[in-house]
Amino acid sequence: MAADHSRRPPSATFGERSTRQRIAVAAVLQEVDDFRSAQDLHEILRRNGERVGLATVYRSLRAMAEAGDTDMLVTGEGETLYRRCGQGAGHHHHLVCRQCGLTIEVKAPAVERWATTIGGEHGFTDVEHTLEIFGCCPGCSGKAAGPREVGAQAWPR
Repeated sequence: MAADHSRRPPSATFGERSTRQRIAVAAVLQEVDDFRSAQDLHEILRRNGERVGLATVYRSLRAMAEAGDTDMLVTGEGETLYRRCGQGAGHHHHLVCRQCGLTIEVKAPAVERWATTIGGEHGFTDVEHTLEIFGCCPGCSGKAAGPREVGAQAWPR
């Protein structure tokens, strides 16, 4: 049985096309708190009884990311992960636990100034940037079993 999304309208903006499938993708993003791959979200949709193709999941996520409704993160292995944005988050960065995936949205005015300055020093205008900070959260720090290999990652699931 397909999930009922009528009680909770999605926050995603799709431009001209807002289909049942895209609404279902937006709704499942509202149900998860951490970054997930398109494949993970597709599997959740299937388990919920939604008939949404993987290509539609990718297109929907891309549209939501372009509209600023979804955060996108590329792991060290090159996998793209998605997460709904915090309400009214504006431009922000992420502090992500390598162990459990805990993600904290952070503002970084010093980084904003630095990026603008570096761009300006080289004649660039309209400078944009992304920044993700990976580490081990306080809850997982005590669980770490010895030194971790650089780039090793227990997360994402």
